[in-house]
Amino acid sequence: MNIFERLQMLDRRWIFLVVAIAIIVPLIIPFNSKTYTTEPTEKLYRLIDSFAPGQDEKPIEKDRALLLVFTHDASTMSELFPMEVAILRHCFARKIKVFTLTFLPSAAPIMDYAINTVKEEFPEVKSGEHYVNFGYKIGALMLPIILGMGEDISEAVDIDAEGRKISSLPIMKNIKNYNEMNLIMDFSGSSAGGAWIVYARSKFGANVGAGVTAVMAADQYPYLQTGQLTGMLAGLKGAAEYEKLVDVFATNQDPAKREFSRELLKDTKYDDAITNPNIKTKFKQARIGMNAQSVAHIMIIVFILIGNIGYFITKYKQKQQG
Repeated sequence: MNIFERLQMLDRRWIFLVVAIAIIVPLIIPFNSKTYTTEPTEKLYRLIDSFAPGQDEKPIEKDRALLLVFTHDASTMSELFPMEVAILRHCFARKIKVFTLTFLPSAAPIMDYAINTVKEEFPEVKSGEHYVNFGYKIGALMLPIILGMGEDISEAVDIDAEGRKISSLPIMKNIKNYNEMNLIMDFSGSSAGGAWIVYARSKFGANVGAGVTAVMAADQYPYLQTGQLTGMLAGLKGAAEYEKLVDVFATNQDPAKREFSRELLKDTKYDDAITNPNIKTKFKQARIGMNAQSVAHIMIIVFILIGNIGYFITKYKQKQQG
């Protein structure tokens, strides 16, 4: 019995064990790898970064803000949560006003968890002044809220998750509607951004972005091509790309290097983030996950190739003997 015949008879549990080890080891012992950023991610980053105040802490033209909509439950957190953390980290680091909202009851605790995860590193960030959590609103109010925010956000939402009157919060001083809250980022495990594209973008011209699981990304590309989606984060790869952009630009201590630059992206030192002890593990989860995912995919491809080669060799031998 040759090696290929032995492999054909191998107990599949050994294969599962090898794949499990291939996933676990990179998670326990992270290693650096190159993260290449793509245009849909870069466009989102650049738009959000354009909302940041100038170096004198005064708005460049007028206040800008973005809305993060959580439309997923815990089953898709592994792909979507790192995106949400990366964008919140970007906003808090660059003093960009951000609002959060969900129409899904199971997403409300995830929304709180994301905000609190990032706030730990930004003690100066205050609710009602730098960000507002609108909290959970019942699904029946989705359309009235989407349309209402096109006229007046404080009237459409009324109170936040803490029971405070929206109109009384300092953050709303120069924020009225989609003219100022000019990006809606919808995170979903299915069809992200649909209602926002149909109503907020079509009627009011608001920018809409999407954060989706990798398996759903293909469905969103037509909206990217038509410009209905400003940008998109696709799966763990999109989250890893955004993490890198935040590390390279948003958290850069040199103000002169905070502006997006492809030349700066080529600097290899920014690909050492995974093993950099100065960067919290929670801010590089997507890149660590991508390493484990890549190793597992390679192992699976190797097994598929070996299995197919062994199958055809075995069939060939049987034909020759037979």
